[in-house]
Amino acid sequence: MTSPAIPGLERSASDEEPVKRSRSLNWRHIGLATALILPNMILLGVFTYRPLLDNFRISFFNWNISSPTMRFIGFDNYIEWFTDDTSWQIARNTAIFTVVAVVGSMAIGLALAMLLDQHLRGRGLVRTIVFAPYVIAGAAIGVAFQFVFDPGYGLIQAVLDWVGLDSPHFYQHSGWALFMITTTYVWKNLGYTFVIYLAALQGRRKDLDEAAEIDGTPAWRKFWRVTLPQLKGTTFFLSVTVLLNSFTVFDIIQVMTQGGPFGTGTSTLIYQVYQETFVNNRAGYGAAVATIMFLVILVITLAQVKLQDKQD
Repeated sequence: MTSPAIPGLERSASDEEPVKRSRSLNWRHIGLATALILPNMILLGVFTYRPLLDNFRISFFNWNISSPTMRFIGFDNYIEWFTDDTSWQIARNTAIFTVVAVVGSMAIGLALAMLLDQHLRGRGLVRTIVFAPYVIAGAAIGVAFQFVFDPGYGLIQAVLDWVGLDSPHFYQHSGWALFMITTTYVWKNLGYTFVIYLAALQGRRKDLDEAAEIDGTPAWRKFWRVTLPQLKGTTFFLSVTVLLNSFTVFDIIQVMTQGGPFGTGTSTLIYQVYQETFVNNRAGYGAAVATIMFLVILVITLAQVKLQDKQD
């Protein structure tokens, strides 16, 4: 004698069919994701991670890039870099350039984004003008700004002549030369931070702004308490990307100063990698400098991520 079925507990074949279908769909999704991701992972492995590991391996050798043979020397390249006074001057140049470039481009970009987020006449044209330098090659920007900073007939000299002042010797003083290439870089990349901040401002909550206006909140307090907190994620993103981009600036330095004056007046770590590898034919030493630069960037980026996690 069969027991009566309890309502709600019986399972029919039609109930099991969706489960099987969902499982088959999951496998299809996994296969599709694999087919889409695997080619990109292969490309990253071949063109990013393999050269990174190969660079680390080469840093332990003494190798003339034109020679087919390499001689193993262990940590000698790293010891030479850390004991060379020139290396610390280059590290100082890199730190100054990076800090000023990151802070300057982000601060000015945010200021312009807030200004051009207002309903102003001709703001579309001004937005285009601000963004245009970002898409121009760095070498072309460097050539153009040579005429701006030239102490004999440059634009700055012409402006200073109106008030009876002489132009600084940008190409004969290390400090002024570093200021010159940093200013050029900030001007070129200002459009990037401007566009990102402008998009973030246009996506912020308008009701908070309206509430602040109704309460009569001063403009500076509204910026610090209402607007800036909503841009925290955007600021973090820009701080990472602008930092990474500033570490890899080469074209502007090569065109404007070639690392000078006085040999290493405006040289940065990435320029030292080029100089040692392709000019001095010391590929092993250049690989060591590149590894040091990679580790510095990695530590700074991890610190930024950890700080962002704590704030969240």
